[in-house]
Amino acid sequence: MLVTVVGWAGVLTGVTGVAIGLIALRAARRSMRECLDVLARRAAVDGPVDSRAVRDVALYRYDALDEMTGRLSFSLAFINGFGDGVVLTSINGRTETRTYARAVRGGKGLQPLSPEEEHAVWAARLGIGPEAEPHRVPR
Repeated sequence: MLVTVVGWAGVLTGVTGVAIGLIALRAARRSMRECLDVLARRAAVDGPVDSRAVRDVALYRYDALDEMTGRLSFSLAFINGFGDGVVLTSINGRTETRTYARAVRGGKGLQPLSPEEEHAVWAARLGIGPEAEPHRVPR
């Protein structure tokens, strides 16, 4: 008798799991159709989207030097849909300004990026721009 109850409980659990899986699959398919509809409507209004065009921009201001305050130094990221682009950095001091440009491919610098440059690229990829708030870049 106990074996029969356990057997039926297993069958019932399996059937319930399959039913939940089918419901989740249908919900996922419905969500995907809705997203495709939204993209199709947007493409009809805006025209086709060129993933190579710059679409994400973020500006990160900070105090790079102890002698200058007011967040006058900055890193500015221009990124396309593939995560490629450039990050421009300007370090401003009392007597001089240094400007750097670094290439970005797939969201990563081709040269090592400073933490501030990484933050600008991260904010651009997430669409946080145009001006990103200062905080640590998640690793």
